[in-house]
Amino acid sequence: MFIKVFLLLIFFAVTISVGLYFRKRASSVNDFVLGGRSVGPWISAFSYGATYFSAVVFVGYAGQFGWRFGTSAVWIGLGNAFIGSLLAWVVLGRRTRVMTNHLKSATMPEFFGKRYLSPALKIGASAIAFIFLIPYTASLYNGLSQLFSMAFEVPFVYCIAVMGVITAVFVVAGGYVASAVNDFIQGLVMLAGIVAVVAMTLSSKGGLTEAIRLLALEEGYNAAGAAQPGVFTSFFGPDPSFLLAVVVLTSLGAWGLPQMVARFYSIKSEKMITKGAIVSTVFAVMVAGGSYFLGSFGRLFPQYRADGSVNFDAIVPGIVNELGEAMVGLILVMVFAASISTLSSLVIASASTLTLDFLRGHIIKRMNDKAQLVIIRCLVVVFIALSSAIAILQIQGNIPFIKFIADLMGVSWGALAGAFLAPFLYGLYWKRVSRAAVWCNFAFATVLMTFTAFFWQKPVFTDTFLSVIAHPIKAGAFCMLAGLVIVPLVSAVTKAPAKEKVEHCFSCYEEMVSVKIKEDLGS
Repeated sequence: MFIKVFLLLIFFAVTISVGLYFRKRASSVNDFVLGGRSVGPWISAFSYGATYFSAVVFVGYAGQFGWRFGTSAVWIGLGNAFIGSLLAWVVLGRRTRVMTNHLKSATMPEFFGKRYLSPALKIGASAIAFIFLIPYTASLYNGLSQLFSMAFEVPFVYCIAVMGVITAVFVVAGGYVASAVNDFIQGLVMLAGIVAVVAMTLSSKGGLTEAIRLLALEEGYNAAGAAQPGVFTSFFGPDPSFLLAVVVLTSLGAWGLPQMVARFYSIKSEKMITKGAIVSTVFAVMVAGGSYFLGSFGRLFPQYRADGSVNFDAIVPGIVNELGEAMVGLILVMVFAASISTLSSLVIASASTLTLDFLRGHIIKRMNDKAQLVIIRCLVVVFIALSSAIAILQIQGNIPFIKFIADLMGVSWGALAGAFLAPFLYGLYWKRVSRAAVWCNFAFATVLMTFTAFFWQKPVFTDTFLSVIAHPIKAGAFCMLAGLVIVPLVSAVTKAPAKEKVEHCFSCYEEMVSVKIKEDLGS
């Protein structure tokens, strides 16, 4: 117990100290939300990765999908690395940094409002972001509380309270820069922790070869329900279609999440994007790949509920609990680091979006920079309180249609990335996108995911053609891919935006230069 408490106290002290140290760097809205757009590649890359991977991945996703897919769950981690990290930096990094700076947009909803010349779009996007970021944050609390309850045998409510207070202190004090620097420190902890826990887990089962042999002996069935020996060590696992849906949701989804895209807003220069892409990809391979690889051996450490059903969210804590007190302390710090980094990014994204895109100029007509900063800081606290309440209700079973962390996160990512990914991606590259297309995509994703959240286990899904998306993760992946079709199709049959306005938006990608030429005497 002493080791666990000691390691956590050191981590808490470092985290809060960083927030207090950078409080002078958060004296304006631009500094608080974007760090003055002057963050270097290493910190940006680690911040991207630490924001991407949290207790949701390590506890919820690794536990549930490691159990479902076996070693093929590693494909999810590789997808996160090469699609969610590398390709995202290559495709979105430069254009996002250039156009958002040109349009002077600090948030994704503000980008939609200025890129598509529609204040209503900005308000709609801010409402979607605020509403659907809350369940994502609740899933973070849920994942962390599983480990804390196991390690300290205290009620999860106290775990949630500690996490909320720590996050509120350093975010309110230091803003984006404090969050990014903490992400860098926490990223280092995550790298060390995942390497250690994977090595110790395999060692406890006699090494890699023996662990895979034992996993191959586990009784498994393919998607059709037929017995399939060795299915949990096969290349694509027992259910390749569901595996693909998870890869799409967790990899492509990062392209449309406000807190992820914001990492590109603040990078210091274009030259640093290549370095950031490489660093974030290596980070993702180790953290995401390691987490899913660890989870794939979950069947060797089974955890069950009182009714005999599998408790997916208790699998990884169960693995960790068998590795000794020192390892439990290290993993606690690692998961706390992962969760705090993601939570800080979420609360900054949500509070700044609600203030800058909804309250400013609409509810409160005149709001100076100082007032905006005060309101953002107050909303950080409100957002943490709301998500804490949802997490408590979900863990207590008072939200009956959402049982596991992965399902809660699937609803959030499906709605957010489903609504935002296509309009944001096409908006950076294609001049023809219409406002009607953006509205259609917003409506399609949010309505479908809301309906899915409440009814995905009901006959309306399971006994109809909707059965192919009868899970929040499948529905979320479908929304993202459908958006890539909906936006160009609706744009093709609706009114095109004003040409001169669009040309102004895209003028940031070109620069006039003067060169000397020899004088031409003419004919």
